[in-house]
Amino acid sequence: MPRVTTEIKDHVAYVTLTRADKMNGVDLEMAHALVAAGQALVTDASLRAVVLSGEGRAFCAGLDVQSFASLAAGDPEAQIMPRDYGNTNLFQELVMVWRRIPVPVIAALHGAVYGAGFQLALGADIRIAAPEAKFAVMEMKWGLVPDMGGMVLMPALTRSDVIRKMTYTAEPVSAAQALDWGLVTELSDTPLAAAQSLAATIAAKSPAAIRAAKRLIALAESGASEDEVLLAESRAQTDLIGTPEQMEVIAANMQNRAPKFG
Repeated sequence: MPRVTTEIKDHVAYVTLTRADKMNGVDLEMAHALVAAGQALVTDASLRAVVLSGEGRAFCAGLDVQSFASLAAGDPEAQIMPRDYGNTNLFQELVMVWRRIPVPVIAALHGAVYGAGFQLALGADIRIAAPEAKFAVMEMKWGLVPDMGGMVLMPALTRSDVIRKMTYTAEPVSAAQALDWGLVTELSDTPLAAAQSLAATIAAKSPAAIRAAKRLIALAESGASEDEVLLAESRAQTDLIGTPEQMEVIAANMQNRAPKFG
């Protein structure tokens, strides 16, 4: 059975972790499958949004325990240190690739969102969680540190003391606590349905404007200078104004109808 499936419908990609019997634990096969799924979407010009979810009782309970054994039995230096995907290794890429997808990625979270699963969720633009979901930076439980992009992504979302407590203790926190700390966007009793609805709303907006907005937000968060961000705002707006797509948005608003894009 595949570890990950992708279905594209109405310009939305539904990416699902399908290792339900293992609570979607990440082994090497799933790591490669997640990277392949994400990379395939990076270049899909028809795409307008992505929904990332997991089958079964959990979104993802973390790295498969057997993967620890595999790393320990082999040469960690050779397996972890090479930058096989630009500035990332395999396990960092399965998280960071979702940041490079040029359209919004929405994660629907339930059950355990631990370790690798927690960092994977951080790779999404938006996180919608079930109230009973639990979140943990789990690596310290195994005498390790988070090394899948978490230290890049967490500081943009929450406070240093929160990161330190979660990292040092490996103790799970509730969805309500994660929401309060800025690690979750919103709660929903039906997170997958909520994510699908949000994706449909985004997919109905101007595709060019949505992509431009994601680029601008990424630039602003990258530490670019005020001058660079202001210039990028103006460049993006100049490139959008008066295009056939933008004129269609105006016409649709004036006629009280849904816009029709190519």
